[in-house]
Amino acid sequence: MSRILKSLGGIPIGFGGASISGEGAGYGFGDISEDEACRLLRYTFDRGVRLYDTAPIYGFGESEVRIGKAFKDIREKVFIVSKSGVSWHESKRVNMTNDPKETQKMLEDSLRRLNSDYIDHYMIHWPDNRVDIRKTMEVLAKAKLQGRIKSIGLCNTNQDEFIKASEVDEVMSLQSELNIFSRDSLSTVLPIAKENDLSFMSWGTLDKGILTGRVNAKRTFDKSDCRSWAPWWKSIDKEDRYKKVEVINKVISKFDLSPISLALGFNLSHENVDMVLCGGRNEQQWDGLIDSLSNLPTDEQLQKVIKSIDEN
Repeated sequence: MSRILKSLGGIPIGFGGASISGEGAGYGFGDISEDEACRLLRYTFDRGVRLYDTAPIYGFGESEVRIGKAFKDIREKVFIVSKSGVSWHESKRVNMTNDPKETQKMLEDSLRRLNSDYIDHYMIHWPDNRVDIRKTMEVLAKAKLQGRIKSIGLCNTNQDEFIKASEVDEVMSLQSELNIFSRDSLSTVLPIAKENDLSFMSWGTLDKGILTGRVNAKRTFDKSDCRSWAPWWKSIDKEDRYKKVEVINKVISKFDLSPISLALGFNLSHENVDMVLCGGRNEQQWDGLIDSLSNLPTDEQLQKVIKSIDEN
């Protein structure tokens, strides 16, 4: 198989499209106008970003629309990732399904919103135990033969889903949560990528802002930011993580490292992690992300940080 994301060129940071879709509701992170979003997308391209990850649930389609508009005149120069599996009812209640008919509809809708004849990389967003993934993959394999998608990947997957999906067509990448606090994928999904020499991309790279210090105990969120209402956010033991960030900062201050350098360096230190997704919302945040690539931690420094976390 191929390390598809390793060969993209540009920097190993991908643009997490949820960050530009807040006022569209769905899974967004605060208000940002279409003009601001498009300017930011082009700015990141100029700074070396090549992969733009989106999904229909991000702003109920707004993220896809904005990415399509921003890159209409240079479509062939960017690598766009979108997904099927998380749709919504007319009431905008989330519906998670890998039903083949819904998969076909979601693909058609994404192509329309992106205003593109093709999607570079199309992923199944989440496993669905009600649907045999092979049925879903049959839809995507046909679309690939037609040139409507160029390659296929799996998000938040597992060994059984990967094996079944691979019976139908080649899976080219895996995507899952990974950061210094959420390491489960190191023993579940990343080994699949290593065994099959696949590209892995991480979401949750900055732990929704906790690792950078921008999200702390005093931070509040607008209604258009899913962190103001999402059950998964409310269920996280954030107080424990805030305390651990204080420990981390004491350690990395001795190494002249920034929290962003640590977050990026931790993920990129793992074999087959070819892309880390980040959701910067303005030029300054993206400058901080990109500039941090020039000062990543050593393996020894990472081990000291991890030890300090695990001991506290």
